[in-house]
Amino acid sequence: MSFQDTTQRFMFEHADVRGELVSLDQSYRELLAKHDYPESVKALLGEMLAATVLLSTTVKFEGLLILQARSSGPLSTLMVECSSDQAVRGIARYSEDLQGDTLPELMPDGILTITIDPQEGQRYQGIVPLEGNSLADALSAYFDNSEQLPTRFRLQADGRTARGFLLQALPADRQIDPEDRDATWEHLSILANTLTAEELLSLDNQTLLHRLFHQEDLRLFDPAKVRFECSCSAERSGNALVSLGREDALALLAEQDGEIEVDCQFCNARYRFAEAELIGLFTAAQRHARSLH
Repeated sequence: MSFQDTTQRFMFEHADVRGELVSLDQSYRELLAKHDYPESVKALLGEMLAATVLLSTTVKFEGLLILQARSSGPLSTLMVECSSDQAVRGIARYSEDLQGDTLPELMPDGILTITIDPQEGQRYQGIVPLEGNSLADALSAYFDNSEQLPTRFRLQADGRTARGFLLQALPADRQIDPEDRDATWEHLSILANTLTAEELLSLDNQTLLHRLFHQEDLRLFDPAKVRFECSCSAERSGNALVSLGREDALALLAEQDGEIEVDCQFCNARYRFAEAELIGLFTAAQRHARSLH
């Protein structure tokens, strides 16, 4: 069945546990439409997309959350960005002789990096080995090893729809006794582990939660929209050229027969700069620099 692109939170009324469900349809397809990825890459990139949106809901920030996996294997890079207002974009890099379907086959000995890049304040980055049989396993291990709140992930994507499920323990509030908290977390985790890939891809949120937790008292919040949006622009591409310096930029212009092309690796948009436009960029940059002094 088809889903709107949303992320939706749920909370247990009598336990310090929350959850999140992400459904990505149009945004996932728009991301894939920019590149001709093999099916195995489409699936893993969809899981990464759902995971990044889930992670963005676990922290309060204004800016970007970036999830990146790198390896020396046939799938060298997976990267997805999600803004604080749930705009997403992503990319994959792979070798032409790509073989395999699973994460260990495609990204052996990989590294997983989670970066929070706020509009204001200090950048945060966490790096862990890309371990386990799936991206969900690797993310769960990241939370376990970083001494953060216990968190479990389920991720599934098939080239058309990407879905994600998160279950996370919260600081003590409703349940103060540690043994009660541990028992509740174990109980809810066992129920969550019964979720199948088919259910995750095919059931709407209310039906899915009822099937898993029909004996629990939980509250489902209003969904928030997710969209595909690339942050590239002619202005950003021009700033990148200015950062090269006037001499190097003009040398690059000469090498490329009088017109520099800057391509966005995420959405394949192409920005062209002829000599007059390039000179204009440096003139504007000089005026701006003088205005600051």
